[in-house]
Amino acid sequence: MALQIAINTYHTRVDEHLRRSLSHNSIEPQLQNAMRYALFNGGKRVRPLLVYLVNQLLNGEIDKADAPASAIECIHSYSLVHDDLPAMDDDELRRGQPTCHIAFDEATAILAGDALQCFAFELLTETPSSAEIRLQMISVLAKASGNRGMVAGQAFDLCHVDKPLTLIQLEQMHRHKTGALINAAIELGYHSAECQDVAIKTALIAYGDAIGLAFQVKDDILDIESDTQTLGKPQGSDLDQNKPTYPALLGMDGAKSKLEQLHQAALDALLPFSTQGKLLRELADYIVTRSY
Repeated sequence: MALQIAINTYHTRVDEHLRRSLSHNSIEPQLQNAMRYALFNGGKRVRPLLVYLVNQLLNGEIDKADAPASAIECIHSYSLVHDDLPAMDDDELRRGQPTCHIAFDEATAILAGDALQCFAFELLTETPSSAEIRLQMISVLAKASGNRGMVAGQAFDLCHVDKPLTLIQLEQMHRHKTGALINAAIELGYHSAECQDVAIKTALIAYGDAIGLAFQVKDDILDIESDTQTLGKPQGSDLDQNKPTYPALLGMDGAKSKLEQLHQAALDALLPFSTQGKLLRELADYIVTRSY
């Protein structure tokens, strides 16, 4: 219940910040319409939630978490818009709604993704933190988003469709494709709280490593065991595209065992925080038990 209250509270907070920040006029309203469509279509807001939870765990000022929480959601949303394009995963459903290029058109979807990526860094320049901290956050998000992180993971994924992967290769792909932004959210929360304790950061990154990979393992399991209506996207799409997945490499029982191991690793990483890490522990529970 405590986690659900936090999810609702921070979901509302980040959405309000995004709406305020996107309230200026554009010479082409369709572009902002597509950006809003991508941002406000029922996302779980896990990455912004992490920014806020870490900020509050470290006794940060909540106002300083708004911009980084919004920025990382912009990056995540842009990545989904581009992932869904015909040249990439070619999906027509996202969160139960037509994907951006279906609701608008391919060119508009590409431009909306481009604009969301730029908007993320614009937001970070406006956060009420020192110039040094703003620069640190910009660096964190840029590295996690580009050829050292998410984009590299997606490129590797696309280049290995119909190709066998080892378990190590699969984990490396997902640590870039999914895990990099999860850990970026944690680092953004850390910096927004103006924390400088390296031991705390190390523990939180270990937690992020575990839940980031757990998130993907769970997605792979749901792609097989869930249905399109529950998932909000085509069920079985990974199988249809012959993508490398944990169930494909480990079998379903092996994938579920891997998920349990990652869950425990996340909980172990939070031991230094005692009762203060309660919400982060509940988030780890949520990630491995969710149904969509």
